[in-house]
Amino acid sequence: MNADIVLIITLSVILLISPFISNFLKLPISMVEITLGSVAAAFGFLHDNESFKLLAEVGFLYLMLLAGMEVNLKELLKLEKEIYKKGFAFLLILYALSLFIVFVFGFSKIFIAILPLISIGLILSIQQEIGKTNWLNLALQIGVMGELLSILVLTVISGYFEFGLTEQLLLNIAILFVFLFLLGIGFLLFRSLLWWFPKLKHFLMPGVDKYHQDVRIAISMFFIMIAVMIVLHLDVVLGAFVVGVFLTTFFDHNHNLEHKLAPFGFGFLITVFFVHVGSSINIKDINYDMIEDALFITFLMLILRIVSSLVFIKELGLKNTVMFGMSLSMPLTLLIATATLAYHNHTISDYWYTVLVFTAVLEVIVVMLGVKFINKLQFQKKDS
Repeated sequence: MNADIVLIITLSVILLISPFISNFLKLPISMVEITLGSVAAAFGFLHDNESFKLLAEVGFLYLMLLAGMEVNLKELLKLEKEIYKKGFAFLLILYALSLFIVFVFGFSKIFIAILPLISIGLILSIQQEIGKTNWLNLALQIGVMGELLSILVLTVISGYFEFGLTEQLLLNIAILFVFLFLLGIGFLLFRSLLWWFPKLKHFLMPGVDKYHQDVRIAISMFFIMIAVMIVLHLDVVLGAFVVGVFLTTFFDHNHNLEHKLAPFGFGFLITVFFVHVGSSINIKDINYDMIEDALFITFLMLILRIVSSLVFIKELGLKNTVMFGMSLSMPLTLLIATATLAYHNHTISDYWYTVLVFTAVLEVIVVMLGVKFINKLQFQKKDS
């Protein structure tokens, strides 16, 4: 049978059975999808395919779009100054501790960027499992700051690997800052436009719309922004996230938009992304040393974030602080992207590349199970 046909059938079967396995085993569905993808690849049912890879990349960007829709910029700007101060303190401690760890254990310097990576995309997967909570909302807000910093670092690293210490690198960094500045101006101008013409947002996204105009606008903006980021040679992750923030901030009257977009993501595109991540792990190549190193890196990244999160212990309490730190410990694709960049530029070996990819997946499993377990303990305590 044709390999592409086998791939399509395999993906379809995983899409179909993963919810049942997740419910039966009481495991996070993202963990099930990653595991099934890894097993299917090991048996030769999944293979390298450009369409599969492209669909997975779109799935991750769609996840970032939905993650951005969890952040209302109006509410974010209303945060108390104390939260901002503690957010910056959290990031400062995280990067300082990462720098210390790298020199203590003699890791490659690329780990200075790897250890503090933050991505909030998978926080939505936690929200899918346990529902919305105050500490998850705070994790999203602080995670935005952390992810912007991570993307900035990743952009600089990418530019360094591509151009070296040249004027082109400085130009690439300058473009990023100019883009962020213009983005801020754009948000302010659109807010003023809606203030002068309040009916505009209802015209663009009416309450009753048989043509699903709101979905069309959201998807169009999503792909246009991705195209813009590609032209500017900037990280497309930032573009997808920004579109989500824009939609929630200025069209918060449309409460159904997220509910319209989410099923297609979590029911198809995002599942393909998780399956693809699982398929990138070659089970046959993993040995005891790799597992030991991956567990150690996972442990370090968890501890670094939990320790840094102690700045919020007064607001959250100990258990919520631990879950807050853990929820920011899943920089899955950013970690894989950074590891891939470093590997292709011979900064890390084939061994460490496999370790880091395995670590990226292991973190998702550990965090999803850990948060679910700790949250369940809290629930039992309330019931007792």
